[in-house]
Amino acid sequence: MIDIYETEFRKTDLNLLVVFAALMRERSVTRAAHALRLSQGAVSASLGRLRTAFGDELFTRTRTGVEPTPRAVELARRVEPALALIHGAVTDGDRFDPRTARRTFTLGMSDDLEAALLPRLLAATAALPGVRIAVRQAHRNALAGMLDRGEVDLGIAAAPAHGPEHRGTPLFTSGYTCLFNPRLLPLPTPLSLDDYLAHPHLLVSYDGRRGIVDDVLEARGLDRRVTASTTHFAGAALHLAAVPALATVPRHAAAVYADALGLAVSEPPLPMPRYTVGALWHATRTDDPAHGWLRALVEETARHPGPDDLPPPATTTGGARNHPTADR
Repeated sequence: MIDIYETEFRKTDLNLLVVFAALMRERSVTRAAHALRLSQGAVSASLGRLRTAFGDELFTRTRTGVEPTPRAVELARRVEPALALIHGAVTDGDRFDPRTARRTFTLGMSDDLEAALLPRLLAATAALPGVRIAVRQAHRNALAGMLDRGEVDLGIAAAPAHGPEHRGTPLFTSGYTCLFNPRLLPLPTPLSLDDYLAHPHLLVSYDGRRGIVDDVLEARGLDRRVTASTTHFAGAALHLAAVPALATVPRHAAAVYADALGLAVSEPPLPMPRYTVGALWHATRTDDPAHGWLRALVEETARHPGPDDLPPPATTTGGARNHPTADR
């Protein structure tokens, strides 16, 4: 048992830790002050006391707000779970009632997963006025760091990179689908391999040079003609409105883009790998009741319906009829 009478502990104002947690989450003195219903001056003064107490700058100024130092990131891993336990003890909040709670949950995921999951999450939380869902763009290699820094509460990605301090659970299995504009490319579906190779492609890639399709084609001694690349699947889908090209995108997002933009969908004319999309979080958040509720919500919305519960995307032109990462 800790010694609560120990001198240094008694001298510590625990309210400072609440300010610290707000700064970690908001990354801005102004936004933290607004969230805590305090003045900016009060938050700045508290930050000064925090710096003195921990012997570290904790947060450095940037053009958009503040960024935590490594010391602050390490403190957050211990402070935030402790605050959650204290909050639960004081407010009987260990049961977390989303009907009365006021909470913003931040998810990290790529735009294809946002297209597939966010509408379902918003529908599921429509009757919960105090719950807000925020999304930050993230890819599988960035999620662990974002979780460590407290930038997101939960990450969603295909096989996200992680360490021993993280926990995860699978959500669903997905694959790849071809999209094109039938008004600009009046091709029969399902696409033949000849048509697939004869027409230009839009590549979705982080480095703008290569995607999973290129790996599959190279293994068969084949090649394709890429005329442009982008880092976002939604961008590629939008460009198809004016460009006579093909794009190979994640199946879970293909029907969303096709329905919104009047695009045609087709199974790829060559075997493409499948992959599992999972949720990732920091181990220190596992026992947080609110975080447990969030994980259950994401699992439920990802499962009903999941991409594997549906038939293959429609192969008629004019948009997909079904609701279902990446060329990159």
